[in-house]
Amino acid sequence: MRPFNEQFTLRGIIIGIVGCVVITASSVYVALKLGALPWPIFFAVLFALFALKLFGLFGKKTNINEANVSATVMTAGAMVAGGLAFTIPGIYMLMPNADVPLWTIILCALCGVTLGWIGTALFRKYFIEDSKLPYVVGTGAAETLEAGDSGGHKATLLFGGLGFSAFFAVVRDWFGAIPQTIFGGLKLPGIAQGGISFGVWCSPMALALGFMIPPLAALVWFIGALIGDFGVVAGGSATGLWDVVTGQGIKMSLGIGVMIGCGIGIVIKIVLPKIVPLAKSLLAGKGSASNTGGVTNKDASKASKNDSKAPEGTGSMVRMRWAPFVVAALALVMAFVLNWGLLAALIVVVLVWVVMTMSAQSTGQAGLNPMEVFGLIVLLVVALVTQIGGVEAFLVAATVTVCCGFVGDLMNDFKAGQILKTNPRAQWIGEGIGGIIGAVVAAGVVVLLVSAYGPESFGPGNEFVAPQAAAVSALVGGIPNLPAFVVGLLVGVGLYLLGAPVITLGLGIYLPFHLSLTIALGALIRFIVKLIAPAWSKSENPLVLASGLLAGESIAGIIIALITVVGGLVAVAGI
Repeated sequence: MRPFNEQFTLRGIIIGIVGCVVITASSVYVALKLGALPWPIFFAVLFALFALKLFGLFGKKTNINEANVSATVMTAGAMVAGGLAFTIPGIYMLMPNADVPLWTIILCALCGVTLGWIGTALFRKYFIEDSKLPYVVGTGAAETLEAGDSGGHKATLLFGGLGFSAFFAVVRDWFGAIPQTIFGGLKLPGIAQGGISFGVWCSPMALALGFMIPPLAALVWFIGALIGDFGVVAGGSATGLWDVVTGQGIKMSLGIGVMIGCGIGIVIKIVLPKIVPLAKSLLAGKGSASNTGGVTNKDASKASKNDSKAPEGTGSMVRMRWAPFVVAALALVMAFVLNWGLLAALIVVVLVWVVMTMSAQSTGQAGLNPMEVFGLIVLLVVALVTQIGGVEAFLVAATVTVCCGFVGDLMNDFKAGQILKTNPRAQWIGEGIGGIIGAVVAAGVVVLLVSAYGPESFGPGNEFVAPQAAAVSALVGGIPNLPAFVVGLLVGVGLYLLGAPVITLGLGIYLPFHLSLTIALGALIRFIVKLIAPAWSKSENPLVLASGLLAGESIAGIIIALITVVGGLVAVAGI
């Protein structure tokens, strides 16, 4: 293993922070627009590697572990962004006039990050070394980094795709020279106008997402869109079973039910069977943070005796004697600063350890992290035993969701680090830095988008569909159609237990048809590429290009929103 100071470097952390800002901001946008958030680790490892190689031209050459630590800093903010994007916009769907201060959202995110940061130190050895979980995303990231280290042509694809996508979005959204959708004026028989948002969304970002997800998942996504729009809305209204407005409520409730049912299915199938072995392991001391990959227990013990502080690059990843005091302080902050009340804060502090293990297990075994579902589970318990306020309920869900997203991301990073023999303490510290940066940036972007587009822009059929936040909003404020929700819940649990990619079915039912259709076209492009260029499609190049396309449009969207807000402030000030 390389020395700590060759992996955790100033230039690597600076590059990681810059990348973290970019990835976090774009992840908020992607999550709100598409209702999905692909793991950003592939983009991050290549971005870090190529940036460090560029710096290496003028100084000391980089190494694959330095790039891995830098990428760990970058990815941390993405899942923090997802945690906020999947919950906070629900406030504005339910309470459009709510005034949620920026500092409140930042503090909420920081609480989630800190809990997750402590948890990953405690759970790392069990999930990465003892349990032998595949962590396909982390493994794929390690392979991507190794392949990228051997050639620089991937940089052209990555940044070329990013530049094209950003340019396309600016021409479309700023200059209005490209329509938002094509074929959107097509008239559908037997349905009132406005029932279905038909058409193809002109979005490289959506095409890239369709290209990146597995073909079966994309097919199920499109089937869900057909069921929701042409089955429930169009079919039901055409046959007189209900009007279009009622049909939209049924569609929304059914989709939310399926997504939550999928999360419950994951808990039943993947998490619960592992709870007892995990608890026994942790109680026996096997899950502690006292051992790291590449260093023997004998070496660690020797280091502990020789120095009260863990030496760099050896033995102990981090000593956790301070952790109980920090957790207690967080409970007080949640209770009295965030105004949840002491009982609600204590429930969160206790249950968050359970859902953290769920997140780590689900990410490791299935490559999925339904973090918003884990947030809803804790919120439901809090709501049953306390009288928590509306805004505070969303903050509870956001804190837990951020925590679970952060844990899943770092476990993927740890798996990549284990394969590449990266120092886990360097990764853990880097993730903490990225988590703090991500909390501030993600909260700022959410507030920025609310200011630029207005609270009414969130929800089904609006600028930002935010389906996960709508699910939280529905549980806090009332589900539009309870029978449809229950049916969806049962279908989601059942299909997941049978092995179907049911999460994309729920997204397809819930999301606007034009978005789902565009994602399906992205999957079709992938199929065609596989037919005409099988060798190229099997390489990592398509994934690299798609990652660039996904990031470019989202970054452009954030910049346009920032210009809009600044322009509005200037106009109000009369400058």
